[in-house]
Amino acid sequence: MQSLYRTVYGWLTTRIGVTAIKYAMASVISVMVTEVVLFLVFGVFRLFSAEVSNIVATGVAAIPSYYLNRNWAWGKSGRSHFLREVVPFWLLAFLGLGLSLVTVGFAQSFARSHGFPHLLDALFVNFASLVAFGVVWVGKFFAFNIWMFGERSQQGVISR
Repeated sequence: MQSLYRTVYGWLTTRIGVTAIKYAMASVISVMVTEVVLFLVFGVFRLFSAEVSNIVATGVAAIPSYYLNRNWAWGKSGRSHFLREVVPFWLLAFLGLGLSLVTVGFAQSFARSHGFPHLLDALFVNFASLVAFGVVWVGKFFAFNIWMFGERSQQGVISR
């Protein structure tokens, strides 16, 4: 068991390990923003359908997510490169959104067909959104690290 801890600790002290932890923390913040906005817009204020509310929540959360990932997790500064960073980031965000729209639509349809009260419907929609974005989360890390923000040579050990 101790060798497992050493292996995990060893990986966590690499640049990629630290980046993965920061990515996870940025994702937690992004998910919290998405879920709060979705619950407020759909569950509390009932401004839009579940699908439109999901689009709004994803768009709002994508902005801090981009900057947290680019600047903090991958340590990039300066102007963003539109074609190498901004466009792929939004494409990945909309890929997650597309999957999320399918799951949110299914969740709302299921909840309504079973006569769930609105609060339970809203919680069901939030959960469906969370699951969908969780599915694409790992893939986004590799896309960010390989093609967008990372340098392939950054996998060395962090100097202490």
